[in-house]
Amino acid sequence: MYVAVKGGERAIDNAHAWLEEERRGDPAVAELDVAQIREQLALAVNRVMAEGSLYDPDLAALAIKQARGDLIEAIFLIRAYRTTLPRIGASVPVDTGAMACDRRISATFKDAPGGQVLGPTFDYTHRLLDFKLAAEGETPQAPQATPRDAPTPRITDFLNRDGLIQAEAPSEDTPPDLTREPLEFPANRALRLQSLARGDEGFVLGMAYSTQRGYGRNHPFVGELRVGAVEVEMEIPELGFAIGIGQVTLTECETVNQFTGSKTEPPQFTRGYGLVFGHSERKAISMALVDRALRWEELGEDDMGAPAQDAEFVLSHADNIQASGFLEHIKLPHYVDFQSELELIRKIRAEAEAAQAREAAQ
Repeated sequence: MYVAVKGGERAIDNAHAWLEEERRGDPAVAELDVAQIREQLALAVNRVMAEGSLYDPDLAALAIKQARGDLIEAIFLIRAYRTTLPRIGASVPVDTGAMACDRRISATFKDAPGGQVLGPTFDYTHRLLDFKLAAEGETPQAPQATPRDAPTPRITDFLNRDGLIQAEAPSEDTPPDLTREPLEFPANRALRLQSLARGDEGFVLGMAYSTQRGYGRNHPFVGELRVGAVEVEMEIPELGFAIGIGQVTLTECETVNQFTGSKTEPPQFTRGYGLVFGHSERKAISMALVDRALRWEELGEDDMGAPAQDAEFVLSHADNIQASGFLEHIKLPHYVDFQSELELIRKIRAEAEAAQAREAAQ
């Protein structure tokens, strides 16, 4: 039977106070401030913004500090805060073709039109611990970057000139908003991409990796990966035109995938697409691979039964807030449930032992 626990509220208050003390750590060590987290843990900040669906580096840094570095908890904090914000309108679609690229590479063409821009990347580092970082007061200086004034052309546009890659038909339909409407199936591509953008990076990475290992028809090349700032514009009814309201940093990936054709489509290259807040290359590439795997039906391919091809499986399990909430609720009190299970097991055992005794007596 359920027994009420006395003093629970006081215990919870004490647990909160202890948590705050643990979060602060040794008072003799200087406290991290939000600006330090924002500037020096930028990739963590970017992940929290992407999976929290809120572009605000300061708030993401604050959430990381409050969550003691637990990024999923920080994402939860950001999503909870996001629900309190008023909605004053919608921006027009951003033009990533006009992105001011800090990084832009292609794995398909060495001499890519517009050039390869390595930018800030771990790709060529040696993955050795740099003990110089343990010293204080370093201020590394990078060479001055050359400003890129003209828009960088898209790699897929050059393939599309010869009809070698699947054409993307523009749509005038307003995509559904996953933050305001529950996920329903079947989910169109716009809804799938929203879900993947908000999905847990590790889960989406695992799904993408599975397609490369043969669990899904996927042979991808990174047609283009670009990181940079884009202008966000909003249409003002009183003015009759759109005005710029700020800039956001995005990572965009387009993959070029081998496709031998189907009953409905000719042999050609097909596309996968990923777009994420901040500098988040691993997530954007993973998104693109999973996006392509989920497009098997519209391309007339056969269902290979791979996990990454199952939209309901992928999208229902990608959200780390839903997953952690359902997982972690089992550590909360379940006394009544367990007592009923305990009584049931005792009853079943007693019946089994009685049956064995009757058989032995016969």
